[in-house]
Amino acid sequence: MNPLPLQAAIVDLDGTLIDTVGDFDAALNTTLSELRLPPVDRAFITRTVGKGSEHLIRSTLAQVGADAALYERAWAAYQRHYLAINGQHATVYPGVRDGLQRLQAAGLPLVCLTNKPGAFARPLLAATGLDGFFRQVFGGDAFARKKPDPLPLLEACRALGTPPAATLMLGDSSNDAQAARAAGCPVVLVNYGYNHGRPVEEAAPDAVIDSLAALRWPGLPGGPAATLE
Repeated sequence: MNPLPLQAAIVDLDGTLIDTVGDFDAALNTTLSELRLPPVDRAFITRTVGKGSEHLIRSTLAQVGADAALYERAWAAYQRHYLAINGQHATVYPGVRDGLQRLQAAGLPLVCLTNKPGAFARPLLAATGLDGFFRQVFGGDAFARKKPDPLPLLEACRALGTPPAATLMLGDSSNDAQAARAAGCPVVLVNYGYNHGRPVEEAAPDAVIDSLAALRWPGLPGGPAATLE
């Protein structure tokens, strides 16, 4: 494999930069309590997050045996509760700041691309002090389709002004890998995030790393592409 020198990077949010299961747990279960529905556990949440809040709410209602017609009420309540607690139960993963600093030091512009609504994503990045790393933040409502569709990555590349083949996707799930492959971007996945209960190796990324600080790629500080296959 002879990867192109990188010109930019696109970085996922939940499960890649920040462990947000605690926020999801608090907002979802407060919503369910308000609707007088039973709670869901963190194992379900971890398996289910990553495809956007709409999918999360519909899946949660199905999980607790609720009428799908409750979706609009549940969505409105979830938005209210999530915004109230956003970032209070979240933790930046080890190595994230070092990894982002290395990418910045290499002169790479960074975009955060997430399926999380932009109104949730931007305050979370600000609350954790990560917002300054990113030129732009695109939420799941920024484009007509979400990952794993390639459209968000192609639009992010357009915003960056870089070709997909020289724009690295950093994520934690098959959604990121599928979108990157379809868009023509190289992709590296972390092994600690939320991949619907499946090993990230099954998504066949270019590399799997246990920390953003462990990323190696031609032209990045730290040496050659030691983690690439």
